[in-house]
Amino acid sequence: MGEDEWAKKIAEELEISEREKEIEEEISKVWEEVIKETIKHEEISEEIKLPEIPKREEIEFYAVNPPHAYVRISYDQETHERIYEVLEPELTEGESMLVSELKEFLVESIDVDLRELKKGGAKNYLLEKMEEMFKKYGIKVSERSKSKVEYYILRDFLGFGKIDPIMRDVYIEDVSCDGPEIPVFVYHRKHESLKTNVIFKSEEELDYFVIRLAQISGKHISISNPLIDATLPDGSRVQLTFGREVTTRGSTFTIRKFRIEPITPPELIELGTFSGEMMAYFWLAVDAGRNIMFAGGTASGKTTSLNATALFIRPEMKIVSIEDTREINLPHPNWIPSVTRETFIEGATGEIDMYDLLRAALRQRPEYIILGEVRGEEAYVLFQAMATGHSTFSTIHGDSVESVVHRLENPPINIPRIMIQHLDIVSVQVQVRENDKRVRRCKTITEVVGLDARTGELITNDVFLWDAVKKEFRYTGRSFVLEEIKAQRGWSDEELKEELKRRYEILEWMRRKGIKNYRDVTKVIVTYYRAPEKILRRVKEEK
Repeated sequence: MGEDEWAKKIAEELEISEREKEIEEEISKVWEEVIKETIKHEEISEEIKLPEIPKREEIEFYAVNPPHAYVRISYDQETHERIYEVLEPELTEGESMLVSELKEFLVESIDVDLRELKKGGAKNYLLEKMEEMFKKYGIKVSERSKSKVEYYILRDFLGFGKIDPIMRDVYIEDVSCDGPEIPVFVYHRKHESLKTNVIFKSEEELDYFVIRLAQISGKHISISNPLIDATLPDGSRVQLTFGREVTTRGSTFTIRKFRIEPITPPELIELGTFSGEMMAYFWLAVDAGRNIMFAGGTASGKTTSLNATALFIRPEMKIVSIEDTREINLPHPNWIPSVTRETFIEGATGEIDMYDLLRAALRQRPEYIILGEVRGEEAYVLFQAMATGHSTFSTIHGDSVESVVHRLENPPINIPRIMIQHLDIVSVQVQVRENDKRVRRCKTITEVVGLDARTGELITNDVFLWDAVKKEFRYTGRSFVLEEIKAQRGWSDEELKEELKRRYEILEWMRRKGIKNYRDVTKVIVTYYRAPEKILRRVKEEK
């Protein structure tokens, strides 16, 4: 009798109440025989066995989900490349069969949406369901086998399946799969681009995984809609392609991992992306409500710098952020984070884009508007907001102020040059190599001074420049933004210099003391706003 016929027969018999007990006993016997054949006499190792590979030198080894998942980074002496190896418990034939049967049982018996349960609640629910199956069919396994089986069930139902250990690795920034039967690649903060031992072995396996990523992100992907951008439940950005419609080698995915705790100003100074003086300049500009745009190429750190700079906003201010995929993370209580929404059905109403969100934001009376990325018609509303006194932060792709202005003026953005003068500061960032390592540097901080009435050209002023030869930041000697702030607040030149010096010293103190957590940094900034003497006294004492 085939498995489907057997299952059908069991289902029919279960409907007969008087034979229910007999059927339970029959199923238990079948299960007992299966498990006995495969698990009963097998020895289970207490530790994960590390496969020894000839001509492979270990560079680093660390846990990502102990005691089950580890990562080993090694150097292959034959191919001269570094390999990122995911190490998980090896399953015996019986354990593999048990995992497979458990998955089928859980798919059929789960009667709640696991995404609606809290993380701990979903885990406990699955473990209870597993125990229910063990008891129902009289399955007895060793604690070691049970622990491994539970790991794989939780990994596949609540985690990210094969790439779950990678997603748990705090050193990983990007995860990229280019098709079936091709190793997954990662970008490691210490070791840069690495090939992994994780491979999706068939088109069917990868297609199913891509569909699952789309579903848990609340999106739909199919042959008719094979290309989507989404946000995973942990906040990571994911770009998906399905089948061979747009990527000829098969389905693909690229994940840009979300940093749970955003990088802060002291960290950016420590990393050398900005100098302390530049961050003090930003602090004063943000506090004065200036409009700032962060420009740069892909992975140059635009959004990271925007998020860090936004920490300077006073805590009582109302903020509205607008993104298509969620990346901004702020501790401010009076903050409305909004994201765009697509429709599953082509041509149907209900889609909400950045233009819609930005128009709605203006009715919410925000004091600061943060736009994830300037790309289209929403830019016109953003510049109107600048003109009406709202403070705005945004990002845009561009490697210079000239290229930023060119993008703003031309399709599909089409901002009149007379409106661009409402932008106060453009920070241009680049990704460069120093000592054979990729680093991010702020190339220039440039102010938009105004529009030349005679020539129609924008007047700009470079405030800070990166000297790639000397590897240092240089202050050019003049800032029109600081001059305006000085005039608005009625400060003298000395008072302006003293204010910048105080903020610089606080930032440097945080950097030296290792105060990097965004909540701790925010506390220091708030303390300076509300009780400046207190924080300045502490900085002076701990110099």
